Amino acid sequence: MNYPVLIAIIVILAVLLVVAIIVGRRKQRTTHLRNQFGSEYDRALQKHGNASRAEAELADREARVHKLSIRDLPASERNAFVTEWSAVQRRFVDDPSMAVSEADRLVTRVMTARGYPMGEFEQRADDISVDHPAVVQSYRSARDIVVRHGNGNATTEDLRQAMVYYHSLFDELLGLTRADVVEHETHEPLLKRAS
Repeated sequence: MNYPVLIAIIVILAVLLVVAIIVGRRKQRTTHLRNQFGSEYDRALQKHGNASRAEAELADREARVHKLSIRDLPASERNAFVTEWSAVQRRFVDDPSMAVSEADRLVTRVMTARGYPMGEFEQRADDISVDHPAVVQSYRSARDIVVRHGNGNATTEDLRQAMVYYHSLFDELLGLTRADVVEHETHEPLLKRAS
């Protein structure tokens, strides 16, 4: 075998190796982002119309949120928020509109307490999507109902659904499951764990 042919074979093998590494990394990135963002990955893909741009946006979100100082809340602060949520839910019976507005404000306060920046709504939703992808669509749906209600286009059933959406986000932000919350003897909700 002559020297130029050997060099050509080595160059071709090197190029194939580099291509295989690049393809492998892209597949890993896609798999990671699909697993991390769930249905939010599909939403970004639909929005951008191409995987490269969608994945770039999701990776940017992830990098942005990882730079933030997101913190878990101590039990006392979580208990205070749970107590407030209980009051908001009770208020829904008499004044659904007010209760939904208060639920929106309470969720915003929880986000602020956790360390999420309070910019425009879409930025908040994007930030939430990184660590809480399962409920970000609930947040968007609740917000949509609040906006429609402000325009006089939401029913009481819509407001009830907004409360359900806010509740799922609220629980997720506090790291609660239904088993974590018990009724205290005074019927005030308290967390089982003091963690």
